[in-house]
Amino acid sequence: MYYFDHSATTPLLPEVTRLMNDINKEAFGNPSSIYSLGRKSRSIIETARNQVANSISARPDQIIFTSGGTESNNQVFWSLINGGRKHVVSNVIEHPAVLNVLNFLNKFGLKHNLVNVDTDGIVSIDEIKNAISSETSLISLMLANNEIGTLQPVKEIVEIAKKKGILVHTDAVQCLGKFNLDVTELGVDFLSLSAHKFYGPKGIGALYVKEPNTLPSLIIGGSQEKNHRAGTENISAIAGMGLAAENSIKSLNKKVNALIDLEGQFKKGLNKFYKTAILNGNQSQKLPGLISISFPKTRSDILMKKLDREGISVSNGSACGSGDIKPSPVLSAIGLDDPTNLSTLRFSFGSSNTSDQIGYLLHKLESILLKS
Repeated sequence: MYYFDHSATTPLLPEVTRLMNDINKEAFGNPSSIYSLGRKSRSIIETARNQVANSISARPDQIIFTSGGTESNNQVFWSLINGGRKHVVSNVIEHPAVLNVLNFLNKFGLKHNLVNVDTDGIVSIDEIKNAISSETSLISLMLANNEIGTLQPVKEIVEIAKKKGILVHTDAVQCLGKFNLDVTELGVDFLSLSAHKFYGPKGIGALYVKEPNTLPSLIIGGSQEKNHRAGTENISAIAGMGLAAENSIKSLNKKVNALIDLEGQFKKGLNKFYKTAILNGNQSQKLPGLISISFPKTRSDILMKKLDREGISVSNGSACGSGDIKPSPVLSAIGLDDPTNLSTLRFSFGSSNTSDQIGYLLHKLESILLKS
């Protein structure tokens, strides 16, 4: 099976698998215990915290381990319901882990405005400014979109927000290992990560918090994670995330260039036999290796099934909604009509891909599309 859906999830690194297996066998002590097995588990967690912090240029005490990006996002938004100002500014192409939470929290008095994006999928800074009110406490803006890869002007938004005393959160789940992710440079107050997007295990993530003492716990119980997340820690998963995070920034330029090369080979090869393909989103201000392409008059679900029979895995959008054969809200927001929307596939390349695999993908696509 040739896998071209790395934006949905990534395979575990072999060294991460080995580490997690060893820890599950040898470091089963409760990290809250004071005896040696417990202290060993605590040491493993703190090593991983340092690794995650270093990968985004944060301090270790600014990292809270969670179950993933969805929980990290939830913790930020739920923390606002008891605040004085209860208004959030976000945008229409955020992940459901943002949009659905904001909609749900309306019943708790947390209001929000969603700004539009242009045909490239980029928010208007002026629209963000206009959406801010005296009640705005937070701006939440995905750093890179999971369907079309568009990068948002988060750093510029932070500069505007700080002048008005507004906090900024960014869902950066798609970003680690794709470019230099530096929270100090971005200036954000909160940043969400999920390990399975950068060759770590599923079910573990992290939330960066600039001022950790100001954030209440979402899960109530014990005093784990310095009272930021109750519950006995998943030691092996945390260690796996730490090692994956550390690996994600090693030889970063080489990894990015490899993704760019694979993307370039695919686009050039596709253009030779299918010139009517539509590339969605901004093609320069985007994640490397993620391509959203519409194939007019060819339904994406049918194309996916044909590719699957050839041993090729791709997506027709976000993995969280890929089972739904209906227009993508993200693609609708950038102006695609329903027929074009429903003819769209997402190809996302990763470290498991090779030039030969891209050649195989192109060969099978040509065969399928020209027969359609």
